[in-house]
Amino acid sequence: MPDPTTHTVIVAPLGASFPAPEGASLLQALEAAGLDMPSSCRNGTCRTCICRVRTGLVRHLIEWPGLSFDEKREGYILPCVAAACGDVVLEAPLARRVVFD
Repeated sequence: MPDPTTHTVIVAPLGASFPAPEGASLLQALEAAGLDMPSSCRNGTCRTCICRVRTGLVRHLIEWPGLSFDEKREGYILPCVAAACGDVVLEAPLARRVVFD
């Protein structure tokens, strides 16, 4: 039986999926799964990690992340300060698998 406090996140177009524990930032969960995406500040201000939610719901962990009202309405999020509220599909074209030599 799946853990109800862990959600599945799929990253498009990469096609990778990873578990996201309830309350953990999507960026933390993504990195724990061996994936990488551009990031910098990790506090919702630099916008380096901006991506879009295709399906599902997320909530930002801070009151006002560095997104405009229109960006929020269009589904953009900052995964460094956002957590999954259920299963989610993210549109994150710059995400990639970490390759170790």
